[in-house]
This record gives sequence, C-alpha cells and structure tokens, in this order.
Amino acid sequence: MKIAGRLSQEQIVFALAILLCLGFAVTLPGFLTATNLLNLVRSVSILGILGVAMGLVVIGRGIDLSLVATMAISVAWALQLISVGVGTPEAVLLGLCFCLAVGAINGILIAYVEIPAIFATLAMGTAIYGFGRYFLFSLDVIYMPEVSNSLLWLGQGRLMGIPVPIYIFLLVCAGAALFLRYTKYGRYLRAVGDNLQAARITGVPARPIIVLQYMLSSTIGFVAGMVTAGSVASMNTRIANSTFIYDVILVVVLGGIGLSGGRGRVSNVIVGTLLIGVLLNGMTIMNIEYTVQNVIKGIILLTAIVIDTILNPRDEQTAQQGDI
Repeated sequence: MKIAGRLSQEQIVFALAILLCLGFAVTLPGFLTATNLLNLVRSVSILGILGVAMGLVVIGRGIDLSLVATMAISVAWALQLISVGVGTPEAVLLGLCFCLAVGAINGILIAYVEIPAIFATLAMGTAIYGFGRYFLFSLDVIYMPEVSNSLLWLGQGRLMGIPVPIYIFLLVCAGAALFLRYTKYGRYLRAVGDNLQAARITGVPARPIIVLQYMLSSTIGFVAGMVTAGSVASMNTRIANSTFIYDVILVVVLGGIGLSGGRGRVSNVIVGTLLIGVLLNGMTIMNIEYTVQNVIKGIILLTAIVIDTILNPRDEQTAQQGDI
C-alpha cells in the first residue's frame, strides 16, 4: 500500500527497522555484533514462518486464529507418538496430516458453511487445544525423545555458521513468493482476496481456493512447530493460549499486507518480522518487563490496524458509509 503517494508501508517499516538498529547500536553495547544479529534473526525466524502462513490467508481475505494452536497440538502429538514407539518419519507424517485436516475443516467451514473466518478459526483453535489435551496427551509440555534427536538439527543446527532456522525461514519465504507469483492457484488466491464475487464470475474456483489457503497455512505452521521443537527439544502446548498469535498478526499487518485482502507480498512479512525482531531484541537487552513489552506490541498492532483500516477499507460500502 502507498502512503502519501510516495512511500509504501513496507518501505517505511523497513526504514524504521534500520533506524531502530542504528539507535540500539549507539545506545546498547554489543547490539550490532554479528553474533547478536544472527541470534536476532534466528529468534524471530519462527515468528516469520508463521507470518508467511498468516500472510497467505490474509491476502486471501481471511484470518487464521487457530494457527498457533494447530502448530502446538500437531507437533506435540507427533512427539508423543515417537515416545510410545512410532517411527520418527511416520509420527511426523501423522502430525502433518493432522494439520492438513484442521486446515481443510477451517476452509470448509468458511467457504461452504460460510462462517466468518475470525469466528470459525477462533472456535477451531479452542477445540483443537481441548481435543489434543483430552484425547492425545495429558501433559502441558511434551519432550522430544532421544530416538528423534535428529530433529534437533532443525532448531539448533548450523550451516556455514548460520543457524538452520534462518535457512528454513528463507526457504518458506521463497516458496510462498513463487507460489503467489508464478502459479495459477497463487493468482486465484489473490483474486479471491481482492474480490470474491468477481473471481467467481471469471471462473475462479473460489471455495476450493479458500480451503487451499487454510491448508497451506496449517502446513507452514507445522514447519514452524518442528523448528520450535528442534530449538528447545520439546513443545509447550500452553503457547496456544498465549499472545503469540497476536505477534503473528502484528508482523503481517505492520509489514503492509492489507486486511482487506488481495494485496501484499512475502516481502511485507519479512520487513514486519525484521522490525519486530529488532524491537524485541532491543527491549530484551534493556531488560524491559514482558508485560510492558506486550503493552508496546499491543499499541503498535492497534496503530497498524487503524492505519490499514483507513488506507484499505474492506469494500466500497465500508469506505463510503462513514460514521453510523
């Protein structure tokens, strides 16, 4: 989106990230070291991967509030299966199938039953968390069995001195960008997000595309979950009840992907992740309390949504109705 006809929100956010970097470099000793910068990018790589998943859905004019819950429960179940003797590849495949099933149900509820996405995915996230805790495992934290220590490489490994999570983040970004730009279904997804009725008239299979976008979101979420489990050798399912999903939305909206749908690129997610990463790293070095950090992030998210609402009204009627 363009602001004041000159700079896009993406360019402004990137400039703010650079300014924050410079400010922290001057005021915080050790901020601009190579080690800290690598740790900074590594620490937000999972957030960035989830941001790509959410970005695809938002471009399709949806939202997925079940993303974090689906990630946590599916990966925790996979680890639980491994601990009871299921092979690591089979357990990971079952966890992925679980994610695909949740994404398909989300898409069906939204596309065919026509439940608003925010309510369908909010209810699904709550249901999935309860289902997992009652039927699949009983503990809050599922630890990675020693037999599957090879999965630790996803979160703790390095290639040429660079943490593997950064490579995975870049691969997910590249895959999503190629999907949106060069595939028929990527163009369909953008068309559905831009104008659902017009897309239907032109022959776009709108309902299957909506189902597809939620299945893609769940799949990418599973990748983020595997990286998370590899980083800490466990999966804490309580993350499903945390504010993490709002951090994901913050990255997407702050980066410049309009909630009105049909607009945005993967690069928007990258710059949004960069800014939040720099901000969180700086606040951590300054020992700012976690609750205060949440207040700051909440204010930034609210500001970004207000700006997005002004610049990208959801439709012509919304833009014209004014105050009611």
